[in-house]
Amino acid sequence: MSGTAEPALATILRRFLEPRLARRRRVCVALSGGLDSVVLLHGLSLLRTAGLACELSAVHVHHGLSPHADAWADFCRQLCERLDVALAVERVQVSLATGEGLEAAARRQRQEVFARCPADWLALAHHRDDQAETVLFRLLRGAGVRGAAGMPGERRLAAGPRLIRPLLGVPRATIATHAAEQGLTWVEDESNADRRHRRNHLRHAVLPCIEQQFPAAAQSLARAAGHFAEAAQLLDELAVIDRSLVAGREGRIALPHFNRLSAARARNLLRHELHGAGLRAPDSRWIDEARRQLASVGAASATCVGTVDGELRVYRGELYIVGRRPPVPAVPLAWRGEPELAWGADRLSFVATVGAGISRRLLGDAAVCLRTRMGGEELQPDPRRPRRALRKLLQETGVPPWERERLPLLCCGERVAWVAGLGVDVAFACAPGEGGIAITVQRREERPPAVALALPREPG
Repeated sequence: MSGTAEPALATILRRFLEPRLARRRRVCVALSGGLDSVVLLHGLSLLRTAGLACELSAVHVHHGLSPHADAWADFCRQLCERLDVALAVERVQVSLATGEGLEAAARRQRQEVFARCPADWLALAHHRDDQAETVLFRLLRGAGVRGAAGMPGERRLAAGPRLIRPLLGVPRATIATHAAEQGLTWVEDESNADRRHRRNHLRHAVLPCIEQQFPAAAQSLARAAGHFAEAAQLLDELAVIDRSLVAGREGRIALPHFNRLSAARARNLLRHELHGAGLRAPDSRWIDEARRQLASVGAASATCVGTVDGELRVYRGELYIVGRRPPVPAVPLAWRGEPELAWGADRLSFVATVGAGISRRLLGDAAVCLRTRMGGEELQPDPRRPRRALRKLLQETGVPPWERERLPLLCCGERVAWVAGLGVDVAFACAPGEGGIAITVQRREERPPAVALALPREPG
């Protein structure tokens, strides 16, 4: 762009990105190959050429749902080669077995790909007209304030880069103008014209009719999204205040305090907690039924109210939000010295130690496995206290019943050597100066590198 005026769209992108790139510089564009994402990638490449300090890459998610999917991936490769942008093509399998529908399943697969991107910012090409469609669509589905706020310009993902939408305030017409002025080409997804999809029906049939009477409808709906977003922020701040007022031990919500909130504030706090746990907010009927059940729960109850994404549970008078998790192994899982083993959604890391953890010598050549509770197990994690039933120890330490059924136990033959959260049985404890094994339970995104181990074979 040396010696020429910067395109208007590039200026918009520069203003959006410059304050963010001062902190982190790796930007990855979600490139479908359609008009919007092609313009976004092209605009960013212009800025990079003009000296914007960013490391630019792209990712294309190959869903395999269209007969043209391979051609779209090839188009993206050729475009990125011309722009000198590194491209990752990620193939996914979209399953309908979850019952969430084709569009939702594909969106979830894309989000999983995005979470793995080696970037600081994941840029999506949604624009102002997309925002208007989203707001109208959600309002017609009876969305609350948070849903009516539409898509945010920036948000944190559960893992990976932060998601940004640099074009969210830009009309579709401006994007099309940039593409025409720059001589850009793109691919057309035939499913975008299928009016059987409700979003497409809104785009091609409903909004054009509305705009005949309200020419600035898209702009007004996008502006309304901003008002709803501000209201949602205020409700979040109120929920934080209420949460501090009803907090029990270890920061969890104490049910007696929660039940004293007004109906509106209790509903708001529940929605805030579900959203914070990564669960989609259920409809008002579910919220009201949950409140009704919570009002009649006893202090020792383990009541559970389910949602599509997880469960709201009560244990010892406190609320727990438990997301859906993969099942843990139903049969014993042999451990032969691997540095890591999967355990449901988590991983167990086995790290070599000296004078701590489980004694390698005491494990000897016996068969070692990981399993869940079967009943009747005993453990003595503290030499100053007698051996006791594992069930009693878990109750005393306040481990909720649904977590007890998922806890991994390391067994040497028929004997329990270690229980997650409780520690090593004294009969298998490592002596000072002796080689041992420490086991830690790690979330997948938190797990550290582990030291490979082999089960020892003592001489003699």
